[in-house]
Amino acid sequence: MTDALKRLSDEGVAIWLDDLSRKRITSGNLAELIDQSHVVGVTTNPSIFQKAISSGDGYEQQLTDLAARKVTVEEALRMITTADVRDAADILRPVFDATDGQDGRVSIEVDPRLAHNTTATVAEAKQLAWLVDRPNTLIKIPATKAGLPAITETIGRGISVNVTLIFSLERYRAVMDAYLAGLEKAKAAGLDLSKIHSVASFFVSRVDTEIDKRLDAIGSDGAKAAKGKSALANARLAYEAYEEVFSSDRWTALDKAQANKQRPLWASTGVKDPSLKDTLYVDDLVAPNTVNTMPEATLEAVADHGEITGNTVAGGYDQARADLDAIKKLGISYDEVVQVLEDEGVEKFEASWNDLLKSTEAELSRLAPSEG
Repeated sequence: MTDALKRLSDEGVAIWLDDLSRKRITSGNLAELIDQSHVVGVTTNPSIFQKAISSGDGYEQQLTDLAARKVTVEEALRMITTADVRDAADILRPVFDATDGQDGRVSIEVDPRLAHNTTATVAEAKQLAWLVDRPNTLIKIPATKAGLPAITETIGRGISVNVTLIFSLERYRAVMDAYLAGLEKAKAAGLDLSKIHSVASFFVSRVDTEIDKRLDAIGSDGAKAAKGKSALANARLAYEAYEEVFSSDRWTALDKAQANKQRPLWASTGVKDPSLKDTLYVDDLVAPNTVNTMPEATLEAVADHGEITGNTVAGGYDQARADLDAIKKLGISYDEVVQVLEDEGVEKFEASWNDLLKSTEAELSRLAPSEG
């Protein structure tokens, strides 16, 4: 069942699971996926935690204890989420050690309500790193305009970062620049650059979802022919940008100081359109030194019928440019699409976080000990 996953891993793609829950940890399922499905990392986000904690499975005892202590709902939520991340990090620690810190990583996101506040994002990143207290944690910071200087500052303090919600090529270049600036800051402070890691989460499926919706509205033969191509084109051109930046003179100076490249991470790789192959954003985004974080359904689909045929990114840059040019010629603004996606991404995570706060508050109230 895992031959395709092994081939993917052999091609230099790190397989991460885009999901975490306490049940997954305590049942042994996460350990099993590491052992049998070549999973070497885990990503979380507010929507994932909202789904996990709202199910209630495995959280009641901790919620009862937190209710007894009368903690605030924000504190309760951070105690719960960091406990899950800490436990997952411990399960993945052997992978972290075996890969010299590159994999075996678990990501946890800063409060999404801080996405447009640089100072608060840095403060939250420091707090989360302290709370989880595991070397194989990545703090997720969104690639908003306010997030960029927060990335530099956080990396500059020696905290490893997963930059999330990247949709545009221009913003991706700004993310890589923020990472390099952070490394330069860390180097000036005398920190060991070999211990600082980062991935840049470039979102895939949502690009097709938004652009294909607009192509459907146009309805012409040209629009129909362009469907299902934009997300792959966008991601491939991101990898081209990665190759360019991490072969520059600026990078060479940091490389000599033992710095690690910021790997591209393909996020949002579950296929939303049933007319497309369900392993599309895995099979067609194979390139060395990348990460693909998959929901479990995608992981299982790849294990069952994934077609891993070597590098499917290199050599595709001219076609990728042509595919994005075709969208432009049809009157669809790339810049508008990626801005809509970033705004929606932040709003979706914020809404999930607010829902999670409400459901956690309700549980704390229900479990609060009676007075007297």
